[in-house]
Parts: sequence; C-alpha cells; structure tokens
Amino acid sequence: MRFDVEEFKKRAREDFEHAWHEGPSVLTPAGVSGRYPRLRYTRARPHPIFEIVQRLRETYLAMGFDEAINPLIVEESDIYRQFGPEAMAVLDRVFYLGGLPRPNVGIARKQLDEIEAILGRAVSPGTEEKLRETLHGYKKGTIDGDELTHELAAVLEADDAAVVHILDAVFPEFRELAPESSRNTLRSHMTSGWFLTLSSLWEKRHLPIRLFSVDRCFRREQEEGPTRLMAYHSASCVVAGEDVTLEEGKAISEALLSAFGFTEFRFQPDEKRSKYYMPETQTEVYARHPALGWVEVATFGIYSPSALAEYGIGVPVMNLGLGVERLAMIAYQSNDIRQLTHPQFFPQEISDREVAGAVHLREEPRSAVGKRIAEAIRATAAEHAAAPGPCAFTAWKGEIAGREIEVIVEEPESNTKLCGPACFNEVYVHDGSVLGVPDIEKWAKVREEGVSTGITYLDAVSSLAAARIEEAARCGEGTHVQVKMSKLPSDVNMRIEEYAMRHITDHNKKVDLRGPVFLTVRSVIPEQPTQ
Repeated sequence: MRFDVEEFKKRAREDFEHAWHEGPSVLTPAGVSGRYPRLRYTRARPHPIFEIVQRLRETYLAMGFDEAINPLIVEESDIYRQFGPEAMAVLDRVFYLGGLPRPNVGIARKQLDEIEAILGRAVSPGTEEKLRETLHGYKKGTIDGDELTHELAAVLEADDAAVVHILDAVFPEFRELAPESSRNTLRSHMTSGWFLTLSSLWEKRHLPIRLFSVDRCFRREQEEGPTRLMAYHSASCVVAGEDVTLEEGKAISEALLSAFGFTEFRFQPDEKRSKYYMPETQTEVYARHPALGWVEVATFGIYSPSALAEYGIGVPVMNLGLGVERLAMIAYQSNDIRQLTHPQFFPQEISDREVAGAVHLREEPRSAVGKRIAEAIRATAAEHAAAPGPCAFTAWKGEIAGREIEVIVEEPESNTKLCGPACFNEVYVHDGSVLGVPDIEKWAKVREEGVSTGITYLDAVSSLAAARIEEAARCGEGTHVQVKMSKLPSDVNMRIEEYAMRHITDHNKKVDLRGPVFLTVRSVIPEQPTQ
C-alpha cells in the first residue's frame, strides 16, 4: 500500500530502530489467494512443433542460408515434370484442390412468386431484371460467393436473413452443388516448390545459391498414426551451384543437427531411390543422440539433371529435408506424433504442483483491514488453541467500513478446547489426491513427498470469518461464524478449480478434507454512548 514518506523520515530520525520495526505495517497482507503456490510467474508454453521450427530457422540462418517461401499449390503437370514415371504413385498421395461450381440459376414465374411470398410484397420488373443480372454476374465470376448475399439484399431491398431464406427455399441449385476437382494439388514434398523457385532464381543470383524453407506439406495418408500425419512440416534446404557435390549434404547434416544435441553421424544409401534424385545419391542420415542412440533424422540427394532440365536449371542442386515432427518426437522423447502435435485432443497430465495451485478459498476478505483481521483470528486461535472452554479471546479491535468493531474467538461449551483437532491440518497434494493432513508420523510421507498448498484449515476458516465480518460491518451489524465438522472442501471454505477436479476424478484420485474443526468467531459493534 502507499505510505507517507515524510512521516517515515520523521520516525526514522526520531527513533530509527522503532521505525525499522514498523516497516511491515506498510505491506498489504497477501491473503491466502496471494500466496505461493497460487501466486506464480510462469513462462508461456510454446507449442513443441513451432519451437522446433523456430530453432531450425535460427540454425539455418546462422549457417548462411536465406529463407524462402515455396509455392504451396502445385499444378499436376509439375508433378509429372519432376517425378517422371513415378508421378502416378506420387499423385496417389497428394490432395487435389476442388471447389463448388457456379450454378446457372434461372428465374421463372414460380421463383418470383416464392420470393414475393417471403418478402411479403411484389417484385417490380426493374428489380426482377437486376436480380437476373446479379445471379448472372455470380455465374460469370464477377461477383464472389461471399458477396452474393449482400448484393441480393441490396437488389431486393431486404435484410440478409431474408435473402438467405430465399436462397435456401427458392433456389435448390445452391444446396445441391457438389465439389469438382481441379488439376491443382497441395504440395506433398518441399521438392515440388524448390524446382519452381530455382527455375526463377538460378540465373539471377550469385552462385552457389543457399536457400531453406520450413513450412507445411500435405500427404493423403490412408490414416494418421503415431508416426504419420496428413499435414506435416518439412525443414528443407537447397544448395545450387556449378561445383555442388554430395558432400554438401553430409556437412549440412552435421552443422544443422548438432544444434539439437546430436553428436555423431552416419550416412547410408536410401533404398527408396526417388526419380527426382540422381542415381546413387539419395542418402539417409542417422545421428546418435545422447539419450536415444542412433535415429534416422534426414534425407538428402542431388536432383536429377532430367528433372532440372524440365525447368531450365543448368547447375547441380543438392537438396536436404527432414520432418520437423520427426525431430520433435526425438527432442521431446514422444512416441505419438498426434499427441505431440494436437495435445488438446488427448488426456492432459497435471502435476501435483499444478493441482496445488488450483486449490483456492471460496471466500476471502477484500480490504487490507479485512486481511489483517483474518491474520489476527488465525494468530489468536493458534496461540490459545488448547484453552479449555468456555473461553473467549479478543483477536482484533478497530475500525472497518467506518465502524468500530471487536472480533472475538471463543468456545462457548465446557469440556472442549478453543480449536478442534483438525484446525492445524494442512492441505497437500500427493500423487494426484488432495488431502488435509496433520503433522504426525502417520502422514509424514504425504508431507515429505507431496506439494503443500500453503493452506491450513485454520487459514481457510479465519479468512471465511474475516470476509463475513467485513461484509456485516458494512451493514452495521455483528456476525457469528462457526465451523464444526468438515466433510467437504466447502465446509472449510475451500474450492478446487474445475479442470483440476476433473483430472482428480478421471484418474480415480480423491479429495479428503475431513476433520473436526470446531472453531467459533464472532464480531460485535460496541454500543455508542448517548450524548
């Protein structure tokens, strides 16, 4: 909270030691919700795939490669030019792009009658002609599909909802449209884009040309699995120049992959032998990882002169490519690329630390004074916990909401203590379960291995009492708060966030915050003397 600088200067000059001890008085009590582990500073979590993409980009740039964006849409004819006799097999794995045809919509008397019925008025001959022109413009492509509703609404002087109704009810041609395929495909290999890019650059740039691209490719798999996705990222590079050899691939492999912790490399011929590579150049890269041993991580080769000639490229080109998701699986030691890429569709693991941070109080005082009252209740109850009843102890006196009040912790009954046995139970999360446990040998393992929420039953009940006292004082009233047996979290003023509670139940864990609390707190507003 703010404090008076001049006042503290004065106090320090008069009695430095006393002023130093008064320092904590300027702090606003944190309250339970403001304590660790609920209070924390966390780094936002990047997606693992994009984190690997960024590291690859930074590594390529550090190696002197310029970044490029290759065409994503590739004509079918380019696949034949690049893959030769292999093209049909490749095309079996690509996605063709399709779209809805533009229907030829006619307007007869029947359609006009239906439009007039929906609009509730007649359509003039001039409006009818504009309607025909608009639909014809849509058929010819001068009006885009996402503009059609707006254009028709302007012609018919109706709102968009009425026009949508007309299109659905009067013109079934729109509902009966079926998509038609074009000869354009989504890029299934980054190679398809490199030929197009290099054909425009190789005679206009100083050789050798070094380019890289980390971008999406699409492959029509029969089905996705632990190691295959239909949409994946390829990290690919090319080196084009008169003196390029296969040795470029080996050197680039080591420079690129060493940034990811790989220490040794092994190169062996790839049995697949794609026709866009020269014979005997397609090479698999195996790298030794300190934790995982030898793993296949990349492929490189020299493009075939036959394929390069189709694009007028007259120098050798070395191409290296690796699957980003494959590298991410290795980096994160994942065995299912689907779960690594789309974790939101899989059960989420939540640590005990995260569950502990999801345990909160249901009610807490809002003001700084209210928080001090909670601390005073807790301190008074702890100091006199074993006092036999009947007994009463003043915990706090002062002003709140413009009224003088007195807060009392009491036990009105005989043969009982001020605090019940469970008051000092502390809430821990252990192996996914939320447990309120005392500091005794039986629960030593939970307290040693579990994660503390930093909340005791006494903390929670003190905050509940302070919140009720704060609210009652605003209304000019006293209040009485009593907590007896706890069976549920709400009995001791606690709640667990829904996501954490779902995790607890999904994993057959438990929440056990039972115990005899037996704490009574009341507040009174002293009567004002009559004048």
